[in-house]
Amino acid sequence: MEDFQSALSVQEGIEQPAQVNPYFKRKKATRRAMEVEDYVKGILAHDRVILSQAITLVESTNPEHFDKAQAVIEQCLPYSGNSIRVGITGVPGVGKSTFIESFGTYLTGLGHKVAVLAIDPSSERSKGSILGDKTRMESLSIDPNAFIRPTPSGLTLGGVARKTRETTILCEAGGFDVILIETVGVGQSETIVKSMVDFFLLLMLAGAGDELQGIKRGIMEMADALVINKADGDNIGKATAAKAQYSSALKLFPPNENNWEPRVDTCSALNKNGIENVWQMIGEFADLTKGNGWFYKQRDEQLIKTFYDWVDFSIKNNFYSDNTIKNKISELTDLIKEKKISPYQAGYQLIKTKY
Repeated sequence: MEDFQSALSVQEGIEQPAQVNPYFKRKKATRRAMEVEDYVKGILAHDRVILSQAITLVESTNPEHFDKAQAVIEQCLPYSGNSIRVGITGVPGVGKSTFIESFGTYLTGLGHKVAVLAIDPSSERSKGSILGDKTRMESLSIDPNAFIRPTPSGLTLGGVARKTRETTILCEAGGFDVILIETVGVGQSETIVKSMVDFFLLLMLAGAGDELQGIKRGIMEMADALVINKADGDNIGKATAAKAQYSSALKLFPPNENNWEPRVDTCSALNKNGIENVWQMIGEFADLTKGNGWFYKQRDEQLIKTFYDWVDFSIKNNFYSDNTIKNKISELTDLIKEKKISPYQAGYQLIKTKY
């Protein structure tokens, strides 16, 4: 029997040519690590690239970056506080991104410098965020007087609250005089954003079956103004009727401590109608509250709240990062699943382990 020969055979490869310069050595690119002074100098010089890098430093979860980030914030603090901070919320689909783009473009047209801090929800499964606000705000994202920075909410909104507050300080030191903070729009985020802004704007829809749902004390009491978006085309009549309903509902609430009466208006962010009325409303609010001192009182209270929030966050973080606590938790959770101890008794024992 003749020897079997496969149709497949291995050909010798082509010999690789020598380097053009056999003495050439590729050097690894190195970049000097930025110091605190570099960040601060760049931010005060309104360098947007360095501002972005400083925000990334603030958002870093690397413990080694924390001290440097806090030093940058501390040196920028004297140059902050000179803006009007506006929180914007609303249910998904209300048109927050379209409104912010139209509103921000209107403000830059007036000569303002606008920073948009958009909080993007993070996935519970992948832990990731889309961070797609720049793609939804195409015109504003290329405006030289605007700066858009999406921030992932993470799994705890308290974390993003700290980062957003610190980012606000950096943006103000960087020359932005209007800060727009867009919320996730899922309930708890509204309370957190309310605690870091001067004016809280609630966007509403008409004709979507939410007129009665919108009249709830929680969100309505927080809002300084309600703006019914998408008041265009066939929806104008519904928007006008919704405005009357919300205006009547607001009259049932007790007067605010700041003497401001929340207002209701309509707009079409798509057609850019009514946008100027919103800015005029915010200006009147600022004039009134600065005149009676409430504006500055609220900012002082927000700083104190930030202090307590940070203490709470630090205590919780330090508690759960303790190795003894981690081992005790593993032991107690097994007992809970075996129904040998109640969750409450387990929690009591865990606290006793630390204190």
